[in-house]
Amino acid sequence: MISAFLGCQLLVVLFIALHDWIPLGALSNLAGVRTVDTAGKRVAVTLLSTLPYAIGFAASAYYASTGFPMWLMWLLWISYGAGLYGMLRAWWVPYLLVPDPVRAARYQTRFAQTHAFLPTRNGIRPDTLHVCFHAVYLVTLILLGVLTFSGRIFAMG
Repeated sequence: MISAFLGCQLLVVLFIALHDWIPLGALSNLAGVRTVDTAGKRVAVTLLSTLPYAIGFAASAYYASTGFPMWLMWLLWISYGAGLYGMLRAWWVPYLLVPDPVRAARYQTRFAQTHAFLPTRNGIRPDTLHVCFHAVYLVTLILLGVLTFSGRIFAMG
């Protein structure tokens, strides 16, 4: 289970670090991303967003065989909890519950012509890449919960 957790963490880090920078065919629209965000903003957002997950992944890999210290458990729970809040606020609440016309217009440019299998609701159409990322993110959070509450990754004392 630790290996699955580390694998999911790695996927989270890679997605956050690279999805606005590398072409992924129909899964990305870098021209649309560049239209709504300057290079400077993308660099800042990428670095700030990636850093806590990269530290958490590196430390998790380092402590995987000995148990995670308390500071790492806090970092992981805070990072993944804040990320879940952000994911819900940025994607799923405006998609499912509360229309956000400004966000919808931004997403229509940013994710134009990207592959999606969900229908448009409230002007938002979650693209396949983000839906897959969100699924991996949730699996990572579930694994963190299972490992935490089973006591399998927490270093006592």
